[in-house]
Amino acid sequence: MKRTPPPGLALSALLVASLAVLGLRGCAFGRRPPQLPGATSARVIPPLASSQDELEFSLHELDADDREAFAAVLRQKFNRADARADEAVLTFKDEALRRAFLGRAAAAGCAVLGRLDALNAVRVRVVDYAAFVAELGSRGEDYAGVTINPILAADPPPLEERAARIGVPVGAGLLAALGVEGDNSGWGTGVTIAVLDGGSAADVTFGARLRYLDVGYGVLAGGDAARHGTAVAALAAGASADARGVAPGAGLLSIRVTGADGASDAFALAQGIFAAVDAGVQVINISLGGYATNAVLGDAVDYALAAGVAVVASSGNDQAARLAWPAAYPGVVSVGAVDAAGRQAIFSNSGASLQLTAPGYAVQTAGLGGTRVGFSGTSASAPVVAGAIAAVLSQAPGLTPLQAADILTTHANDGGEAGADPDYGNGSVNLGWALARADTRRVDPAITSQSYDPARETVTVVVQNQGAQTVAGLALEASTGGELSGYAVPALAPGASAGVEVPLDRTAFTSAGELTVRFQLVTPAGLTDQNPANNRKTGVISR
Repeated sequence: MKRTPPPGLALSALLVASLAVLGLRGCAFGRRPPQLPGATSARVIPPLASSQDELEFSLHELDADDREAFAAVLRQKFNRADARADEAVLTFKDEALRRAFLGRAAAAGCAVLGRLDALNAVRVRVVDYAAFVAELGSRGEDYAGVTINPILAADPPPLEERAARIGVPVGAGLLAALGVEGDNSGWGTGVTIAVLDGGSAADVTFGARLRYLDVGYGVLAGGDAARHGTAVAALAAGASADARGVAPGAGLLSIRVTGADGASDAFALAQGIFAAVDAGVQVINISLGGYATNAVLGDAVDYALAAGVAVVASSGNDQAARLAWPAAYPGVVSVGAVDAAGRQAIFSNSGASLQLTAPGYAVQTAGLGGTRVGFSGTSASAPVVAGAIAAVLSQAPGLTPLQAADILTTHANDGGEAGADPDYGNGSVNLGWALARADTRRVDPAITSQSYDPARETVTVVVQNQGAQTVAGLALEASTGGELSGYAVPALAPGASAGVEVPLDRTAFTSAGELTVRFQLVTPAGLTDQNPANNRKTGVISR
């Protein structure tokens, strides 16, 4: 499926033929949302006048002064703070035209840095802008596109200051947070997960299951990039008790896509995606992102999806009301972060296209040199989902990776308000429910979230039917500062959820300034709940 970019900005009245230059895929950056309490040092996401920032031109119609001006424009565009300095990604209309360019690249003012032959794409550094403009003016008909090379990085989440906003650490309780227990050693068997990152260092938690594929950047970065790649891989498929991942039976293919600076870019990531698909993986994990993209990365994502490969990507750690690329692409399993209590992590990006959330706050995983570390961020949440897809596939080999991902979205703990929402997507991964979905006798109503409305001084409690039978006659018992009260819950079909609004005791709340609220779900007589542990929820509400 070829993605059609939105129209761009024409910069000259002398246009005769057109060439898409400096294309940026996707929606224009929106206004930054108000900063949430307790978060500091979040990056400011700059606004753009256009989602495409696209130039159209016919340089052979321009005089010398125009060419000089255009060279200055190109230099400015190719030195954006969010792109590789002086780099361009060139795509050609066919293989012959690409090959011809490679023969004249030096004369065109370009140093070739990389190739992606499947897309007839070349990554170059522009060393002579006058020569490059002359190339475009004389050979513009050869090109399908000329874009910047956006930087995609693994930025840490901002610090949290207010104790009331600090999440509950997941620690070594990852599996419990996913609703599973017991031996998971066989999960992921027969499935290979590609980790596109800074490379994953050898560790006992990987055993002999870790392989490497070099796409031109080596196999292991240094410092933080290698530490990041190792932590990500262990969360997906670590086997040791002290660095346990979700799918310890899965194979791991580590593909380094970061440069010497520890960051990746759209071209390198596209190379990694093509290599992973061609190597036969079923799942690709990308715990990297940025707020600009280009056509080459979009086409690489399309290539993976057309091959039936599940692409999982982190939503970003900027508490922004939009997703980072490549998580923002349709078809990608975009993942936000929650803590051990199932609450959205304050740093986690939100957006209407968010698919899932998963544990991503202080999760214990592998570090470098055999160490074990606490890892936070949507970078941690994404491999949890990648491992969960592998676990579902290994338990039902007839499924495709995309079908397995869909199962996770339809068997997730409903967070926030009832139904899908921008903060939680379709909910937080509940692997226990997903793996038990074939049990037609399963009865499991659950309290999945609670949210406080200060204007109404009420708490809305979300009740979800995580069983396989319609459940009627549920009751919610609530203690909100006064006497114990009961509320009826509407009948719920399998997978359905409903919000029950519970008023607070205003007198108690006013005098104390905060309240401990407790909720208990009561099943009707004759029904045996197979997981009564999720029938209770306790929280503290502060003014």
